[in-house]
Amino acid sequence: MTTTTFTLKSNDLGGQLAPEQYANGMGFTGQNLSPQLYWENPPKETKTFALTIQDLGAPTGSGFWHWVVFNIPAHINEVPSGAGDPEKSLLPENVIQSNTDMGTQGYVGAAPPEGPTHRYQIIVYALNANLQLDSSATPAFVGFNLHFATLTKASLLVYGQKY
Repeated sequence: MTTTTFTLKSNDLGGQLAPEQYANGMGFTGQNLSPQLYWENPPKETKTFALTIQDLGAPTGSGFWHWVVFNIPAHINEVPSGAGDPEKSLLPENVIQSNTDMGTQGYVGAAPPEGPTHRYQIIVYALNANLQLDSSATPAFVGFNLHFATLTKASLLVYGQKY
């Protein structure tokens, strides 16, 4: 008997961040481009999805949130490359990109300081409801709300370092 599991994948990412996913600034010459992501086999009870990208090794004591997106409709199973730029309007209407740890909405490219390789955890959450939050919500508050609405989640782990 074969079972299917909720899975997150990307056509843009392998085991490392691509140069495009790095910041354009802070000593980096990236494009600040969010990666293409897609997911398969969500639970049938899914009402919406959320996506997060966090640098687990940022020297902050709590990591660094690079992208927080929620209220993606259940019939959507992919976000295109560059969807993290709110100016491009590549996400469906009513999808919310809330604050990152830079205090801005949308995707913030990687900019790891000198030192060990950083781990970037990308998670898609299958949720049982819309989150009743707006774009000013902090990553921690979104995470608190995700905790209570998550049916299941899938993740990717990619690496990045100062170049």
